[in-house]
Amino acid sequence: MRIPLAWLQLSRERMRLFVALAGIGFADILMFMQLGFRDALFESAVVLHKNLQGDIFLVSPQSTSTIAMKSFPARRLYQTLGFEGVKSISPVYLDFALWKNPQTRGTRSILVLGFNPADSVLTLPGVTDNLSTLKIADVVLFDDTSRPEFGSVAQEFNAGKDVTTEVGGRRIRVGGIFSLGASFGADGNIVTSDLNFLRLFPSREKGLIDIGIINLEPDSDLQFVIKNLKQSLPKDVNVLSKEEFIALEKNYWQTSTAIGFIFTLGTGMGLIVGTVIVYQILYTDVSDHLPEYATLKAMGYKNSYLLMVVFQEALILAVLGYLPGYSLAMGLYTLTRTATNLPMAMNLAKAVSVLIMTIIMCAVSGAIAVRKLQAADPADIF
Repeated sequence: MRIPLAWLQLSRERMRLFVALAGIGFADILMFMQLGFRDALFESAVVLHKNLQGDIFLVSPQSTSTIAMKSFPARRLYQTLGFEGVKSISPVYLDFALWKNPQTRGTRSILVLGFNPADSVLTLPGVTDNLSTLKIADVVLFDDTSRPEFGSVAQEFNAGKDVTTEVGGRRIRVGGIFSLGASFGADGNIVTSDLNFLRLFPSREKGLIDIGIINLEPDSDLQFVIKNLKQSLPKDVNVLSKEEFIALEKNYWQTSTAIGFIFTLGTGMGLIVGTVIVYQILYTDVSDHLPEYATLKAMGYKNSYLLMVVFQEALILAVLGYLPGYSLAMGLYTLTRTATNLPMAMNLAKAVSVLIMTIIMCAVSGAIAVRKLQAADPADIF
């Protein structure tokens, strides 16, 4: 089997090849991390939405995300009980309060979710198993995947200790543990009953809710009910399917905040950095072997053959540089997930996307570098 000329040229200068692979690997890691943070942003932002048990959701038209919810009259939700196909409803309260760390006594903002314990609103094991506990006054359930700054609540509770602290200046007791996950908007979460929620937020009116959940009869037509509700309910409430409810949250983080733009820009910067590095390597290689290329031209080889050699070099660099980048990114994902509790995970779509961007990056670099080769004239060189 003949070894391709492109590989022979690349492997001849081992240090140059190593530097090229290191540069491409660095660019790939940068792209992997930026895409990972962006996906973790979107995924963590909608974990709550995905675990809310409902078919249709009512929110205020002024609500843009869970960190910027606006209340609307609960009577709008109760009105839906008169529509065909509606089986049950569940009002949900959502707000932020200051949690006092039981050990250090430092405070930190935490997301508080309140609902009627008689309703199965959150499909999480730690919540569904402790609905009866929520009926007790001043009892909350704590998210054990919250940031460490909230204290070692889960560890002490699991050790059988009585965990009490303050939320919003009111003394509470932790009655159970569940797992939801921190996000870019909320470092931690607690769940409690609707009555306990109103005790934590005495300025809130019971008749004003943040999310209205509607469950339909099994044989109901979802789109028909949504259309009927939109036509009949006043415009002071938005009617959304679960997919639309999730899309509303993602759209906020993607278009209304700088975070989504920053991660996308970071991915583009990684692509540019890699392109420059590969271009420098290929341009130097073409310049160093210009007499050899000119000799091949004089022997009758066409420009298309020589151009193919350069593009083969670019493809080899793309594949070899991608492999260490992918491996290191996997390790960094694990490290970031452990340190931040964000859902940083590698998936096929992300891996393929970065591989395609790496190939494009190297191909563009090769296309720029071959301009030097096309200008090579055997008569000028010899």
